Amino acid sequence: MKLGLGLYRHMLTEDNLRFARQAGATHIVAHLVDYFGAGARIPESTSQTAGWGPTDRVGKPWTLTEIEEVRALVEANGLTLHAIENLDPGHWHDVLLDGPEREEQLGQVLDSIRLLGQAGVPCLGYNFSLAGVWGHITGPFARGGAESLGFDAERLGDQPEIPHGQVWNMDFGAADSDETIGAVGAGELWLRLEAFLAAAVPVAEAAGVRLCAHPDDPPVPSLRNTARLLTSESALQRLLDTVPSRANALEFCQGTISEMPGVDVYAAIAHFARQDRIGYVHFRNVVGRVPSYREAFVDDGDVDMPRALRTYAENGYDGVLIPDHTPRMMCAAPWHAGMAYALGYMSACIHALDAT
Repeated sequence: MKLGLGLYRHMLTEDNLRFARQAGATHIVAHLVDYFGAGARIPESTSQTAGWGPTDRVGKPWTLTEIEEVRALVEANGLTLHAIENLDPGHWHDVLLDGPEREEQLGQVLDSIRLLGQAGVPCLGYNFSLAGVWGHITGPFARGGAESLGFDAERLGDQPEIPHGQVWNMDFGAADSDETIGAVGAGELWLRLEAFLAAAVPVAEAAGVRLCAHPDDPPVPSLRNTARLLTSESALQRLLDTVPSRANALEFCQGTISEMPGVDVYAAIAHFARQDRIGYVHFRNVVGRVPSYREAFVDDGDVDMPRALRTYAENGYDGVLIPDHTPRMMCAAPWHAGMAYALGYMSACIHALDAT
């Protein structure tokens, strides 16, 4: 298996890429979405640096030149670009909302998939969700009081409906809290997802790109009066069965899957790895599961991570694993220290597995 690191757009710098290589990573998962800029409602949890990319391109469909520039930057630092993770809401909000610009935006997404193929980027991660990652709290939840994320359904309180002009906690237009998208049920959202897959998977297959769906995090049935689809092992299988193709795959977030009620995470790893439907892995450990959990250091949660790695290997998965969220350590570089700890642990486990 291969060790990777995920970097947000503003973190795609020479220093951070060198850090990844020094910590033993060989692959990069890059986010081109500007989660923390104008219109973003996701609180930033990483250090601000001058990262990659012209800011006037944020929120617009990617160009081949942009993708190739990212790949060249990654490769110049001895690494391989394995995936671009997440589409900007500005690219495809009406695909998610079934709005008036759906066909135009779907065409833009299909063009982006083709560009990834031309640029030699094998995976596109995506999250087919309206509320996105919402409802988490930050606190000293990890070992030694390290700051990490947690979720407690009883502490959610009122859940404001999603206003027009917003999706995935990001404003793509003039958001007005007095006018909302209203309730969206699971049946309707499945129809939208299935229509997306029917159009996108054949294009991805022809382009040599794998579409990798992220489970809903947190994996609860609904948030903000909108359904969540990928919240169980059976739902993940339903997505894969919708269009049977290796190009229709999972961004296997092990942390989110271990948070799902009643799921045996080792059985789930084996089930999907045997099908060759894992594009890459978010290797995260947690304590607890829905309705209450907290994210932990990679060696300190409910999941036996060496056993998880063996399960991937025994069932044919030899792809990329990246540390997902990791607790921030008490030092001058909290994010870097937390990631270095996770990468070192993962590297040691992979080497030990290879030696057996």
